[in-house]
This record gives sequence, C-alpha cells and structure tokens, in this order.
Amino acid sequence: MEAMGATKAKVVGPHDGMAGFLGSIGVRFMVDGQEAGQRFSMVEHPMSARALAAPLHRHLREDEYSFVLEGQVGALLGDEVLIGKPGDLIFKPRNQWHTFWNASDEPARILEIISPAGFEEFFHELVSLGGVTQAEPRTLSSLCERYSLEMKPETVPVLLERFGLRFPGEPLG
Repeated sequence: MEAMGATKAKVVGPHDGMAGFLGSIGVRFMVDGQEAGQRFSMVEHPMSARALAAPLHRHLREDEYSFVLEGQVGALLGDEVLIGKPGDLIFKPRNQWHTFWNASDEPARILEIISPAGFEEFFHELVSLGGVTQAEPRTLSSLCERYSLEMKPETVPVLLERFGLRFPGEPLG
C-alpha cells in the first residue's frame, strides 16, 4: 500500500472523523484523498427532513457515489428523478447536472464516495466559511471555480417548490 501512496489501515467508528455543517446538510470526513492515494475520498452526509443539499450543479473532475444508509434520498440527474432507500447506491457521474435531497420527513444519511479524491477539500473550506448560506458570494464563486464545480443558485426556488423541500436544512446532532 505504501507504493500506492496510501496510509495504514484504520477503522472509522460511527462518531469518528471531523464533522461540520455545509449550510444545507452536514458532513463527516471519513477517508481523505491523502489516505487513499488520491483515488477516492469518503464523507457522510446527514440530512435533516426535506433538506435540499445544493442547487443544481455539476462536477467537472469527479464522480460521486451516494450509498443510502438511512431514510430516503432523492436525486435529480439531468431530467431523471431517482429515489434511493437504505442499501441503494445512486451514481452521479461527472459533467452531469444534478442535485440531491432528503425526500422524507425523517433524517437521512448517505455515504458519499468521491472519485478521484480532492473535492472533500471543498467541503473543508465551505465548513470553515460557515457554510453556503454564510459564505460571501464572491468567495463561494471563487471556491467553486477552484474545485471545477459549476453551480446554478437560481434553481433553488424551483427545486424547493417542485420537491417540497427546505433550504437551508438544519444541523443534526
């Protein structure tokens, strides 16, 4: 493993890893890119009831794999609406406009695998800015540009109305 740039094996318990709030949903850092030779990173996203995770957006560098742990998670991928339940995996390929949300009135949680790694650093920076709702628009735009993320903030009202959602969500303890 050393030759591949990864570190030692580890166990990440259910309460391990730094946690923060992105202004819409939570994030708990589980495996960062450095630990995995930049091949992937993994975060957990806890989501309050009916929380929209983000405006419509697309990643130009990475794919995302969302494994539903708890609750129901909706995803809009292009024009297709999907609902994932515990045990389901939602694949969000790079370059595709998408968003996701908690599709129920109960908390939801997903494991998000990001490949290749690097985008987890966007989450670190966003947490340090106080989340999407606290970040100064110019700073947020610069952050998106650095991480090759295109975002359409103007889609939030339409998404809220179409899927019966809230933005921002509430932090979960």
